[in-house]
Amino acid sequence: MAPTDIDAVDDQIKDVIQELFQIQVATHKYAGPQTQQELVELITQLAGSLSELSNNASALPNLIPPEIVEYVDDGRNPDIYTREFVELVQKSNQYLKGKSEAFADFRDALAEEMVKAWPEMQTDVNNILQDGGGAQTTGTETAVQTNGTT
Repeated sequence: MAPTDIDAVDDQIKDVIQELFQIQVATHKYAGPQTQQELVELITQLAGSLSELSNNASALPNLIPPEIVEYVDDGRNPDIYTREFVELVQKSNQYLKGKSEAFADFRDALAEEMVKAWPEMQTDVNNILQDGGGAQTTGTETAVQTNGTT
């Protein structure tokens, strides 16, 4: 089976709609047994088209997360899902930012205390801080690095 693209499935959906319209017209102008065979053929053709459409559509990638599909199936608004998801991500980002800032403060405080305890290690500590984006120590105080300058 050749790879299915969305345009082919779109064309098949249009064909199914056309076949449904033809069945509606045939039903409206139903004139007894002479039109019965036409209806049987149209319904058989529709069943085949729906089967083919189902097979081809299932080969398409599903770009909608299943959680959203379930949310909509439950009769809820997907915009609310999106808003709740964004709020959850914001909370998580704030939490992680806080942790990151706390570790950065700890790193700088530890470096300052290490330089106070072992002044001969100031060059090594500053190299490590520079590689990690921290504040360089200048003895008893720290100078914050901005754009590569102290």
